[in-house]
Amino acid sequence: MAEATAGEHPVIDPSSFDLVVSGTGLVESLVAAAASASGKSVLHLDSNPYYGVHYSSLSPQSLSSFLQQNAPAAADDDDGPRQPAPKSSVGVAVDLQPRRLYSHVEIAGEVPEPSRGFLLDLSGPRVLYCADPMVDVMLRSGASHHIEFKSVDGSMIYWDGKLQMVPDSREAIFKDKSLSLTEKTQMTRFLKLVREHITSEGGEGEEASKISGPYLEMPFVKFLEKQRLPPKIKLIVLYAIAMADYDQDNPESCNKLMDTKEGLESLSLYSSSIGRFPNAVGALIYPIYGQGELPQAFCRLAAVKGALYVLRMPASSLLFDKEDKAYKGVRLATGQDINCHRILMDSSSVVPPPFPSPDPLESTIEASHASKVARLVCITRSSLHPQLSNILIILPPRSLFPAQETSIRALQLGSGLAVCPPDFFVVYCSTKCDDAIRGKEHLLAAMNALFELPGGKNEQDEHSGDLYINESTSKSKPVLLWSASYVQELTEGCSLSSSPMPDGNLDYGSLLKSTEKLFHSLYPHEEFFTAGRPSEEEGDDITEG
Repeated sequence: MAEATAGEHPVIDPSSFDLVVSGTGLVESLVAAAASASGKSVLHLDSNPYYGVHYSSLSPQSLSSFLQQNAPAAADDDDGPRQPAPKSSVGVAVDLQPRRLYSHVEIAGEVPEPSRGFLLDLSGPRVLYCADPMVDVMLRSGASHHIEFKSVDGSMIYWDGKLQMVPDSREAIFKDKSLSLTEKTQMTRFLKLVREHITSEGGEGEEASKISGPYLEMPFVKFLEKQRLPPKIKLIVLYAIAMADYDQDNPESCNKLMDTKEGLESLSLYSSSIGRFPNAVGALIYPIYGQGELPQAFCRLAAVKGALYVLRMPASSLLFDKEDKAYKGVRLATGQDINCHRILMDSSSVVPPPFPSPDPLESTIEASHASKVARLVCITRSSLHPQLSNILIILPPRSLFPAQETSIRALQLGSGLAVCPPDFFVVYCSTKCDDAIRGKEHLLAAMNALFELPGGKNEQDEHSGDLYINESTSKSKPVLLWSASYVQELTEGCSLSSSPMPDGNLDYGSLLKSTEKLFHSLYPHEEFFTAGRPSEEEGDDITEG
């Protein structure tokens, strides 16, 4: 791997590649690694001095700097349409334009020392299920050799002003002291029905155990009501296990109503993740040193296969061949022209229509900003649970205030994951939103419910007090030391030349599907890594003991 430093502009040799990728985010790194594994020559660039772009794990200072640089200025210059640069030996150079993807950035508090001991995810909270398709891709590609994971200790749900453990297995249900005997029986019976359906879907059970088609098409919340699950159990299944984003009880205001088929698939993924790896205590795992390790693992894999990496090297223009009506290369910030057959740009740049307009399959317009994700990063000195360090917390719709339309997810991580110094904790919160102001309001409510704000009294008195249920401790809520809140635009790649931003989901399933689709649009006849099932020996190596 190469790195261009200030005052040093290496000439890249060779100057012709099968694929040029700009940006080392997860999607771009997956595509680069898959292309390299298929025998393609790949040049992978990044304007930053680090890997990951929108998926990176950064120090608090670097995170603040990145957000400020990628947020709209008070008065962004608008020079209008850019004129093509002079023709090169490859084609006409069409300048790239920056895309501002973060807004409403607010940084509060003082970063504790040692500040360099923190690695903060830009697109958190995010975890992997043990049975996640992304885990399978890492195992069969070999990327798992470049990364280690630890398990998340458990999940909690915010119910009636308290944090309560999520009973996600038969054993956990009967150990849960907050559930009545009737609730335990009902939830156990429901999970048994789900397991029998999953087994029958796999061809191992009787057809009678399979949930029929009409039920699969109905809203999942209606299916749960038909099972006569009490409100608390229904809430746990919908938001803490199936991970629904929007208020499923209000279809008029719900952006996405989950059907039973999708709900059962989510439960199947969760159920099959429990016990898959010997060293994982539950369904979820998280990479040591932060989620920025994921794109780096695939970059290392691609480098082993022959891909060339150059950091601190932005692409300033795309080169358009008028005869073929297609992009045929990139111009680097150094002025060097690179010839290539395929180009993939990350979402930080607007890929402009060349002059004249090319074939529609090769052009890109500004991506739609119809939806957003509001994100919050927090640093505290104490845990949200007295006995646990790494916790996933779900705050369902309407659990904080009546107008809360979306679920808020929070992920607390401790120093055992090497993302913060000892005796500190990092907490990520996020919620999907259509309106940035409303998204920030949701995060503020979560912040007031989970933390004691500096300076004393919180803004929402009804959410202050002890968060823990069935605990003898009088421990107060963690004091918030530092926070960064911001709103990220959700963009989707509009053509072969553009990749999507991190989505608002907890896992990587949707992003992986988008990546595979993108790879096959670039290389229709190539395989996205080698097919095959990972061995048990490989599976044992995915987590650290």
